[in-house]
Amino acid sequence: MRLAFCNATRTWGGVKTWTLEFARALADLGHQVRLYGRAGVFLEKAAALGLPATAVAFGPDFNPRAIAFFRREFREYGTEAVLVNVGRDLRTAGVAAKLSGLPLVQRIGLPGDMKNSLKVRLLNAWLRPHYLCPCRYIRDGLLDNLPFIAAKATSVVYSAKQPLPAPPTTLARPLRLVTTSQVNPNKGHEELLRVLARYRDAGQEFTWDVAGTGESLDFLRGLSRELGLAERVRWHGFCSDIGSLLREADVFVLPSYTEGLPNTLLEAMAHGLVPVARNAGGSGEVWPEALAALLAPDGPHDGSGLTAALGRVFAADEATLLAWKRIAWEQCREHFSLAVQAHRLEEFFRQRLDEAGRGNRL
Repeated sequence: MRLAFCNATRTWGGVKTWTLEFARALADLGHQVRLYGRAGVFLEKAAALGLPATAVAFGPDFNPRAIAFFRREFREYGTEAVLVNVGRDLRTAGVAAKLSGLPLVQRIGLPGDMKNSLKVRLLNAWLRPHYLCPCRYIRDGLLDNLPFIAAKATSVVYSAKQPLPAPPTTLARPLRLVTTSQVNPNKGHEELLRVLARYRDAGQEFTWDVAGTGESLDFLRGLSRELGLAERVRWHGFCSDIGSLLREADVFVLPSYTEGLPNTLLEAMAHGLVPVARNAGGSGEVWPEALAALLAPDGPHDGSGLTAALGRVFAADEATLLAWKRIAWEQCREHFSLAVQAHRLEEFFRQRLDEAGRGNRL
């Protein structure tokens, strides 16, 4: 298949990571995937992965120059299907795909990515994209928010990560906890800090590495000092090599109040970390059944759920923790590895091409 993946977003986010990882995985399966985006890190990373990538000046919505550019590109490279995000790429490359008679796929990252506005309704009625969602929670939220979209026009292909060749066989002493996410109020760092302070007061040994930036970072640094946790908590800010932190950690903690399908959780499972999280968004869809006790309920946000889940971790012996690491790693390898989900994405695009073929023959 010859596919075009287009992304007009300016900031880095999970959708760009998804695009790069799945484009590379599809290329490894023998397909031709060309990437289009703004000049910068996204295209540089694409080139580093050996993927053909082209810089685009998207301009305003429905920019005729950008639309004409994409039509020429799709014709020159024999593009068979086009994937876009929810922004200006939809309103340029998506329009070009429609005018070129190509199947159009729109990837949805969060249920609220699109509002139920007249503009969205009219664009959907004209472009008729097929909506690709990374979990059932996001697909169901999309259908609730935009009731004019037919369920048959949506599909779920889970996000995925490349697991380590084998699960970890050692533990740090004291246990090393890690959280990798944006450091904003909806991510629950403050609640987790207060939970950890109580465990410190009870004599529990641990360290906590926090990677990420956000509006709460300065406040949380101050709170960690106020709670007497400054020597236990390391604030890394932006981290270009998350893998190095994960390889040194034992337990991944995700206290978020809101999530889609967290890439960070899958990445931690791929590294064989014991997962502890709140059951927000699609987290429960990828969670190992055998570790259900480590998935805290989504509320109340008073620390009780995280306290109970972490208490099980702190009370577990070494053999149990290593077994839990293996369970998390096996869950990723068997169900949410790139090898598994890339084949499902491949089949998804084949279905879109089959549908387009049938439509052309009617």
